[in-house]
Amino acid sequence: MADKKWKKKTGLGRGLGALLEDSDEKKEISGSGATIRGAINEIPVEAIEVNPFQPRTDFNEEALEELAESIRVQGIIQPITVRALSENEFQLISGERRLQASKRAGLEMIPAYIRTADDQQMLEMALIENIQRENLNAIEIALSYQRLLSECDLKQEQLGDRVGKNRTTVNNYLRLLKLPPDIQIALRDNTLSMGHARALISIENVDQQLDIFKKIINEGLSVRKVEQLVRDLSKKKEAPAAKEEVNPEITNLQKKLTSHFGTSIKIKADKNNKGEIKIPFVSAEELERILELLQV
Repeated sequence: MADKKWKKKTGLGRGLGALLEDSDEKKEISGSGATIRGAINEIPVEAIEVNPFQPRTDFNEEALEELAESIRVQGIIQPITVRALSENEFQLISGERRLQASKRAGLEMIPAYIRTADDQQMLEMALIENIQRENLNAIEIALSYQRLLSECDLKQEQLGDRVGKNRTTVNNYLRLLKLPPDIQIALRDNTLSMGHARALISIENVDQQLDIFKKIINEGLSVRKVEQLVRDLSKKKEAPAAKEEVNPEITNLQKKLTSHFGTSIKIKADKNNKGEIKIPFVSAEELERILELLQV
């Protein structure tokens, strides 16, 4: 590990300096100098190891190179955050893109806040910083919320406080993870909006969710139109219907096949176990996908 000495950052201007209160600084004096917790310090880039809890590992190469060029011209505007592992060893808490871009820009020293954090706090801070990114899709946010609840042992109220959202908003994101895989993928790829997904969540039947989802994609339905379809389904559900004998085994099999093929499977069978299986598709691409699953 590098033996370059790091120092308190100076000359950053009142913009960054105003974020910190000198009276709150706590100095820990060692043989090599002062470690200033809560202040901005310059530390060697090569003395920083990446955050093993970083939830995001996919970085756009073009955007990273643009940031590196900006750093070459203007330097680091926003310091990274690290924790000290030893006198001259640090571990990144947040600022992975800035650190990677700084390395590309050839920087030897980088401004950083130094914090004290255990592994759980590291994960929590990394996840929260990840959530605060502007370009996250709804599924990435939902998965980060779920990790904060399960891995950081937070309750929904605490989670809301951490990320600055009310409990209802947090719950709406978490409910997205209960949607069928095809719908989650569409949300992840931004081919389906959060408004569409919220309307679909209120439908309990997976087959109906997938049916309306296909209409959204194929017909370009607006959120308002989807909400109307959901209301119409709700009215039909409330209306009295003729009782039909239901075979629980057939029903269970339909659910399994629907989940497997990602489309609404219908099975009809009589008392003699004669019947048919219907696998609907709406495009040549979907038919090809189904045939691959059938290994035909």
